[in-house]
Parts: sequence; structure tokens; C-alpha cells
Amino acid sequence: MKKSLLLFLFLLGFIAHAQLNDEGKTTPVESYEAGEWFQLRLHYGIFNASYATLSLERDTLNGTPVFHAKGYGETTGLARWFFKVEDYYESYFDAKTGMPYKFIRNINEGGYTKNVEIDFDHRQQLARVNDKKKKTVNNFSIEPNVQDLISCFYYLRNFYPEKKLAVNESFDINMFFDNENYVFKLKYLGVETIDTKFGSVTCMKFRPMVQSGRVFKEQESLTLWVSDDRNRLPIRFKADILVGSIMADLENFKNLKHPFKINFD
Repeated sequence: MKKSLLLFLFLLGFIAHAQLNDEGKTTPVESYEAGEWFQLRLHYGIFNASYATLSLERDTLNGTPVFHAKGYGETTGLARWFFKVEDYYESYFDAKTGMPYKFIRNINEGGYTKNVEIDFDHRQQLARVNDKKKKTVNNFSIEPNVQDLISCFYYLRNFYPEKKLAVNESFDINMFFDNENYVFKLKYLGVETIDTKFGSVTCMKFRPMVQSGRVFKEQESLTLWVSDDRNRLPIRFKADILVGSIMADLENFKNLKHPFKINFD
């Protein structure tokens, strides 16, 4: 199955820093607020490959208060001449529980297009997938406490694990994407301080288990760094692929709920 590699890797970095709590659990929103926006720059060697942004606002869906997240990714510069990508993602998720209600994926990747809307019914454990391109509507079973590709980022930023993760400890995350349930296994590698354009940032380091052979060199080819502060922002990822490596770095941000922690010593 063809996936949006650039934006998918960017978003995958978001899901790698907490364990899921019980379904439906509520907690005050501590890690983000409406108006938050940030951008990552993906690059291959010295060349910029694409930019990806994510923004958040408050909204209502069928009378229910929700957060509305919007993601956008595009290739740029020389990469755009060889492979034009314009990907739009949206998620509407509950303002208290973080559970997703609606997910939208509208992409154009070098002529490959997809336009899908997914409505989640957590009581019935069903996902209604409306494929607008194929003009089909189908229902699929979903796992308890499932997240979509966007909502999982915000859910995990706010619902922290009850115990601190040990180095090399792994955990799983349920996610529904396109018309399938996925389980991602991630390993916590500890804390590492890295240099960024903003200064030195202390990060939590993770390694997801990914499928090897088609794109990645081996099963553990993707490394993620997430800020070890109350914002839990993706700072960097590095993906070793069959023809080199792709990196992404936090490029810009605004309206964070908490100060961005930078080490000055």
C-alpha cells in the first residue's frame, strides 16, 4: 500500500512519547492550546525535500466541543520538480478525552491522489470510511482506544504514562489508517541533548519498529527526538532509507502553551 512517506514520517514522530490510558479517560489539557502552530523542515543531505505544518483550533462537530487539527505537507525546491507532493490532513477530536471523531486525508503525490473521510463510532467500535475518489462507503471494525494519524499526537502529549519509562522499554499504540488497524511498537532509548537552530534542547529519544526492505534499511532505521518539556514537541527525526537518509528538524513554531525549554549553558 502506497503511503504519504514524507508527511507520514513527520507525523509518526508525534506518537512516540507516551503510553495510552484507559479509553474515555478525561484530564485537563496541559500540553497544548488553540492557536498552536509549528513547522518541520525535511531534508535529504544538503537539499530541502519538503515542509510540514500542523495547526490547532477549537471547533464543534455535531454539537460536541472538539479540537480541530490541520496538517499540511509539500515538497519544495528541486524535489518538487521531480516529485510534487501536496498532502492535507485534518482531525476532529474530543476536547476532553482526545478520542477522534473525524479524520480527513486529501493527498496528491506525483499524480497519485486519495480523498478519504473517516467517521469514528467508538461505542460501536466502527469506522465509516468514505472514499470520495472511488465513491464508496464502507464500515470497518476498530480497536478500543484507537487513534487516527493526527489525533494520536495530541492524545499522547496530554495523557502521560503513569510510570516513567525505563530505557529500552517498548510499548504499543493502536491506530486506524485508511481502512486498516495498525499496531506500532516503539522503544524508549533515554534522554539526549541535541543542537538545533534554536539552541541546545534536551529530548526523549525513541525508535519505532518499522517494516524493512521496501523503504527502510532495517527494522530499526527510524530515530525520533521529542522535547523533554511540557510541550512534548517533535524536534528531529532521522530515517535511514535504501538510498541514504532523510532528516527533519523543527523549523518554526508559535503560540505554544508552555515556554520552549532551551539549554543556554
